[in-house]
Amino acid sequence: MRRFVLAWTVAVTTVLATAVITAGNEGGVVRFGLIADVHAHDTDSPLEGKWMTHTEERLAAFTGAMNAWGPDFVIELGDFVNGWVVLGADPGDPGRIPNLLAWADGLYAAFEGTRYHVIGNHDVYNLDKEQYRAILGMETTTYSFDAGAYHFVVLDVQFAEDGTDLAHTYTGVSGFVPEGELDWLRDDLAASDRPTIVFVHQMLDAYIQEWGRALVANQQEVQAVLVEDGDVIAVFQGHAHDNAHHEIDGIHYVTFEALVDQGTPPSWARITLDPSACIITIVGEGDQASYVLEYVWQEENG
Repeated sequence: MRRFVLAWTVAVTTVLATAVITAGNEGGVVRFGLIADVHAHDTDSPLEGKWMTHTEERLAAFTGAMNAWGPDFVIELGDFVNGWVVLGADPGDPGRIPNLLAWADGLYAAFEGTRYHVIGNHDVYNLDKEQYRAILGMETTTYSFDAGAYHFVVLDVQFAEDGTDLAHTYTGVSGFVPEGELDWLRDDLAASDRPTIVFVHQMLDAYIQEWGRALVANQQEVQAVLVEDGDVIAVFQGHAHDNAHHEIDGIHYVTFEALVDQGTPPSWARITLDPSACIITIVGEGDQASYVLEYVWQEENG
């Protein structure tokens, strides 16, 4: 187990349960591209300001930039497809949502490298998880992988509070992590002594005042698991469509700008992890903010 202290400054395929990537950069440096909240659809949502008919253009801008940059992998943080509900417009036939998800993944596949998905609440508006996995070629929606000097964990928080999978919800934003996934998370983190980044859709640091509850109902329990392990340096999350950064118990929680929103340029992040300098550099494109996150990584005494 390793321990760390964090500080921060603001600067202007098929997915398996465990996969290993050998980063192409020296010294364990990892570079990856990140997008959030694509909301692929063929109809815009005027009441929400989602410019969903621009999916092809915006994903092409991202994959083109990533192919030019040559990162070790790319990841999208959920709500990859919007689902049937389109506020302010005729949603049409819900039966076309599986084809829209497949179409979006075909656009995402223009990136000439390894691609990852995080499941979001919109992804189960008209699908169940078995359909979602089959369309995207995934074996599981909760998994981990290594790249360079780092460990990465992808969480699925699309569960009801009784631990059952959310499916065909048509609406809803609540999240929950059931006990079985928490047990898996503890074991997975314990098996790695690398600095670790967690990817999730709904934010693990958000409390919704009007609901009187956390956005992920048991987020404090999840946070406790991350803190207890001692290796987690950051949580990268989507859902809110806006930039945000918080530090809780020595862990950075970074929320990323959406790709879909009307009136904004296509937005994404180029992220570089440097284990020698102990720095996470997030370079934003469009309306995505840029950050430099520093951490101290040292052997635990004894």
